Amino acid sequence: MAEPSKVIHIRNVGHEISDTDLLQVVQPFGTVAKLVMLRAKNQALLQMDDLASAVSAIQYYNTIQPSIRGRNVYLQYSSHQELTTDQSSHGRNPDQEEPNRILLITVHHMLYPITIEVLHQVFSSYGFVEKIVTFQKSAGFQALIQYQSRQSAIQAYGTLHGRNIYDGCCQLDIQYSNLSELQVHNNNDRSRDFTNPSLPTEQHPRSSQPSYNDPSNLFGFQQPDPYAQMGKAAMIVAAFGGSLPFGLTGTNDRCTVIVSNLNTDKIDEDKLFNLFSIYGNIVRIKLLRNKPDHALIQMADGFQAELAVQYLKGAMLFGKKLEVNYSKYPTVTPAPDAHDYSNSHLNRFNSNVVKNYRHCCAPTKMIHISALPQGITEDAIHAHVGEHGTIVNSRLFEANGKTQALVMFESEEEATEALVSKHATKLEQSNIRISFSQMQNI
Repeated sequence: MAEPSKVIHIRNVGHEISDTDLLQVVQPFGTVAKLVMLRAKNQALLQMDDLASAVSAIQYYNTIQPSIRGRNVYLQYSSHQELTTDQSSHGRNPDQEEPNRILLITVHHMLYPITIEVLHQVFSSYGFVEKIVTFQKSAGFQALIQYQSRQSAIQAYGTLHGRNIYDGCCQLDIQYSNLSELQVHNNNDRSRDFTNPSLPTEQHPRSSQPSYNDPSNLFGFQQPDPYAQMGKAAMIVAAFGGSLPFGLTGTNDRCTVIVSNLNTDKIDEDKLFNLFSIYGNIVRIKLLRNKPDHALIQMADGFQAELAVQYLKGAMLFGKKLEVNYSKYPTVTPAPDAHDYSNSHLNRFNSNVVKNYRHCCAPTKMIHISALPQGITEDAIHAHVGEHGTIVNSRLFEANGKTQALVMFESEEEATEALVSKHATKLEQSNIRISFSQMQNI
């Protein structure tokens, strides 16, 4: 094994794995200073802020196999003690081809169709785009983009490599091509010469995927409704990296679930909202008068209801084992005794839908707390959530400049109680957010 280093070398990094995925693996151990993706080698170099953080991460993953999106990744110390400016600036790596005015683009996690018009709007911000050719290869959807100048290509590469076209998907993997000139014979849906609009427009057979002709929502200005742009089942499968977790079908169309065996002394609509909103947006919740330990919960769609049934059936809460099933009622009728959450800003799936789906899991012993105030201490966090059980371990860390925490309880039930009781509560003037973490240890 190499000598301990602040730089961690990660192997078996498939194209489905993003830089954000890698950051989530190591951020519980300390702050990440630099990250370089070596896409051509399915590897990455990641520099921690200090040696102790890197040592903690390596020691931990020597005992537990890390897996990202179903793929095992392997961490070891790098032979580099530091990542140099040349390696890290603009996302470049030492093995990159020489800069060229033609870029080879591969789009990963392609939840929405990418057209020539979309590519042109994205890349023309950095210079005059002369030609675009798109094609499908084993690596997925690819395109060649020719700029008028090499400098424009360098600027586009440095800015766009690794970025998502849409929020949470359509990640750009960019390399320099070794071609000197693109040959375009037709201006159609697969190729375009912007310097010669008089080329014939003979059309190739169109792709079977639905078209998306309005590129005005690029780079997260407003994420388009995925259900409107593509098949619901296809979007769901894509959100989970190509296949649904065991037990999920993605075809359920019943939106309302009934939960029973509730602790009537401790439960209320807001606590149920905090728990069920992990799996989807909540429309309404109604506690049944004639059966006080029963409640009806209407989710935004059938798949979110399926997630709730799959992950919460049998969960323990306030000393009771929850029974969660689909209701015979299609909706919860608006009424004075039915709490309406349809316009609540606390619904978690108003944004980052794909990310939220990927984080869905059954209750665990570990909770993840975000939106924490700067300067918060672990003692303050313990005082806030510790009344709900025995805290085994905890860790504060920074992610994207924001303070977050992991707190592990002795049991799933204690962590669940802390989540339903303290999610969206105020801690030192900040409204915190709590979800379950799939990490096994801190």
